[in-house]
Amino acid sequence: MSLEEAKARGWKELDIILVTGDAYVDHSSFGTAIIGRVLEDAGFKVGIIAQPRWDNPEEFKKLGKPRLFFSVSAGNTDSIVSNLTPGLKPREKDAYSPGGRPGLRPNRAVIIYSNRIKEAFPDVPIVIGGIEASLRRFAHYDYLSDKVRQSILADAPADLLVYGMGELQVVELAKRLQAGEDVKEVRDIPGTVWKMEVKAWKDLKVEGRERDSENCIEIPSFSEVSQDKAAFAKAFRMYFMEQNPVTGKSVIQPHPKTVVVQNRPMRALTEAELDHVYELPFTGETHPSYTETVPALEMVKFSLTTHRGCFGGCAFCAITQHQGRMIASRSPESLLREARRLTEKPDFKGIINGVGGPTANMYGMECRTWAKKGACLDKACLHPGICPALDTSHKKLLELLRSLRELHGVKQVFTGYGVRYDLALEDEEYLEELCAHHISGQLRVAPEHFSKRVTDAMCKPDRKVYEKFAEKFKILNKKCGKEQYIVNYLMSSHPDCTLEDMIEMAEYMRDRGGYTEQVQDFTPTPMTVSTCMYYTGLDPFTGKKVYVARDKKEKAMQRALMHYKNPANYELVYEALERAGRLDLVGNAWNCLIRRRERKEKKERKEQER
Repeated sequence: MSLEEAKARGWKELDIILVTGDAYVDHSSFGTAIIGRVLEDAGFKVGIIAQPRWDNPEEFKKLGKPRLFFSVSAGNTDSIVSNLTPGLKPREKDAYSPGGRPGLRPNRAVIIYSNRIKEAFPDVPIVIGGIEASLRRFAHYDYLSDKVRQSILADAPADLLVYGMGELQVVELAKRLQAGEDVKEVRDIPGTVWKMEVKAWKDLKVEGRERDSENCIEIPSFSEVSQDKAAFAKAFRMYFMEQNPVTGKSVIQPHPKTVVVQNRPMRALTEAELDHVYELPFTGETHPSYTETVPALEMVKFSLTTHRGCFGGCAFCAITQHQGRMIASRSPESLLREARRLTEKPDFKGIINGVGGPTANMYGMECRTWAKKGACLDKACLHPGICPALDTSHKKLLELLRSLRELHGVKQVFTGYGVRYDLALEDEEYLEELCAHHISGQLRVAPEHFSKRVTDAMCKPDRKVYEKFAEKFKILNKKCGKEQYIVNYLMSSHPDCTLEDMIEMAEYMRDRGGYTEQVQDFTPTPMTVSTCMYYTGLDPFTGKKVYVARDKKEKAMQRALMHYKNPANYELVYEALERAGRLDLVGNAWNCLIRRRERKEKKERKEQER
């Protein structure tokens, strides 16, 4: 983080400098920390510039000129998601900043940081990566500007984009630049995106050589997808189908001033490679230069990452495009070694507060088709039902959890979130042990909605599956003598969700006594199926039209329906019921969502105030 620290190590210059929009936390849940440790392990001298001021290039000179390249990331999340609420208002807190202070990173951080670096060091290669770059690698819908933007590689003065998790790509790149290769000639590393001159691409097309290989496809250009929503949906479908490291092809998308070429995805790390990465010498702490804690660390400091990838396939989630659908798991031995190191920390209180990955209960699972052809392209693993080719046994996870519970110094091992409940239903032994040992009063699950039309659009299980899980959860808790509850995460305004669907959900929650505050408004983020539906109004795989709530008033009404008991939402709920022709739900009967007289009294108060 400083030249003084470099000198203390005997380093006269740095090989690589990582620039990040997050505070620097040396923990394996933070992407910059992983990339830094992996590069260090490969023999490179690495510096980190965290949350630099971006109004001039001087801040990017404080570690000097790197010998090989700058690597730029917005941090663990997209900078716009970090900075703005779903309503595009500034967030009051930033979990990845010291003290949770907001405003320490710009919107579109990757582009802005890259521009400042180019001003400071015009001849140093720039490599971009992380969530923001990874998910904006093609022309994409941008919620903040409400338009289609170019690939981030076309907007940023960068030489190469690394997508996905990145360890294998960045180490290979560093070694090749170390050997004297020009970054502009490095065009064959899987999991990277590079730029070709428009003239060179046109020449290839004239010669017919762009079709010489069966290993590449051209998708509709930026000009096409920015003007034609059907073309946008087609492009999305085409590149979505190539996110498979076994069968994926290179994907080419022309832009006005450059041609963006995505190489096929990088393979997942093996078990041994994952073990090695997570057992690198992370301190697990914020950098000593900070005087305040970083809230994001407090959430994960005493947790264990067991695996990567998710075959859930939720339409609103981008994990498929970043980590992939195939599960890559660590060995139990590696996880137990890490757990023992946690118990040696002076502030460890005996509680491991999280064990999992993108989900809590996909550890060790696999499909018999993955090794030969990767994840299927023509069907989902869990929707509309669980594929019979999928091994849903929780045996490996159960053995791991039992071993963790037996460790000296460990009092509790909690898994209070991230459980995929349709999978949990497949293994009652796991569900029983979860209730008996691994929940601290509340289990957070994400049914997201209870209207079948909406759950189908989301690729989530329908409510019958949820009801079966909730009933089983109740029975097993009674069996083990515990009083524990389910907390539901729900979503409003998802594509294909109407006011009628939200009223259906409000009635469902009313009847089941499951009123919840855990509701979020759908936010279009790059490279998800749901965002494609939101922008185009089309299902990219079927071409069918999808209803989209775009009007701010309707979105507010949808959200208010889930908080219909809140007096502050009365007018919005009444208007929603009136618009939907459901004023039968206004009155004093047991099944009414709101009382009729409240609206009258509120109007009278307003008239008196006037």
